[in-house]
Amino acid sequence: MSSNHEKYRSSPRSRNRRLTAIGFTALIGFGAIAVTGIVTRTTSEAKLEQWTEEQAIPTVEVVTPKRGAENQELVLPGSIDAFFEAPIYARVNGYLKTWYQDIGAHVKAGQLLAVIDAPDLDQELQQAEADLAQAKANEELAAVTAQRWEALVASNSVSRQATDEKIGDLNAKKAALEAANANVKRLRAMEAFKRIVAPFDGVVTARKTDVGALINAGSGTGRELELFAVADIHKMRVYVRAPQAMTNGLTVGMKAELHLPEMPNKVFPATLTTTAQSITDASRTMLVELEADNPKGLLRPGTYAEVHFKLPDNPNVLRVPTAALLFREEGLRLAVVGPDNKVILKRVQVGRDSGTEIEVLTGLSPNDRVINSPPDSIEQGDTVRIATAQGEGAPREAGEIKLGANQ
Repeated sequence: MSSNHEKYRSSPRSRNRRLTAIGFTALIGFGAIAVTGIVTRTTSEAKLEQWTEEQAIPTVEVVTPKRGAENQELVLPGSIDAFFEAPIYARVNGYLKTWYQDIGAHVKAGQLLAVIDAPDLDQELQQAEADLAQAKANEELAAVTAQRWEALVASNSVSRQATDEKIGDLNAKKAALEAANANVKRLRAMEAFKRIVAPFDGVVTARKTDVGALINAGSGTGRELELFAVADIHKMRVYVRAPQAMTNGLTVGMKAELHLPEMPNKVFPATLTTTAQSITDASRTMLVELEADNPKGLLRPGTYAEVHFKLPDNPNVLRVPTAALLFREEGLRLAVVGPDNKVILKRVQVGRDSGTEIEVLTGLSPNDRVINSPPDSIEQGDTVRIATAQGEGAPREAGEIKLGANQ
């Protein structure tokens, strides 16, 4: 046994063969490891490149246009005014003697509001009455004289020329009498204006005078001459400025509701009565007038209100989310996904805007796949991927890409 061992150890050729086999085996192992690393790296780089390309394609959400405008409500700001409202001015000069009604008073047509003391007018009336009496006396004397001269001319006691002069004087005296009588009537009518009365049933909304105040006749150019203001509030007028795009849906007779901020739980019905039939250049709006009954007087002139219109259904229009609109220099556009998943920018004409949805009047078909909230950088012909809840279109997580150990 020892001799065999010594023979084995003493054989250089055997030892060399063992070392060669071991080295070759190690070389094969290292080569296999290197090849595996290269293959793994190449596979990982290919997956990374594929993932990067996929991430470069934007994932978008698409919606299908809805038909019609079911139960759509248009809300616009409105201003409530009295059905009638009149500022009351003085027609005579003088001083305010007394007033009888203050703000908030409910008055009837013809009810006394105040009295003006006008001594100058009183003196003018007295003088006019005296002038009337004088004119009447002159006319009577001229009539008697003309009658006598008519009798004398028949006997050729006086000339025809002189008689005609007397008749002409009578006619002049009659005209003077009529003028004096008209002046008296005018001043007596002015005397009636010393009494300030309500022009119609309503509420006194303003009193801008007081006892002893100097009163100037006329309406003037400023409101300093206004004595009272009376408003008829049994029915109210509501004025709304409707944007041009919404005017076609507003027709005479349609119903609306008024919502007041100070009475959030109460709704006041109103009816559209007329429109201006004209668009204002400055704001591109049309003035719309509504009427609302006000039996309890809860609606007050000058009040702000939200006017809710129930718009009629229109099955010929399509609705899309407002966020789908693209505002471009050339106009409004909608981004639509074509059959090859390429973007098509469609030019559209929009109608009424409800806030979350907008009507599309032209440029869109019911079967179009509209991109909701498209990125601003999206352009015609871009390739996109449609997002789904769970499917191939859903974006991958970064953890799904597995890289080799040598990465």
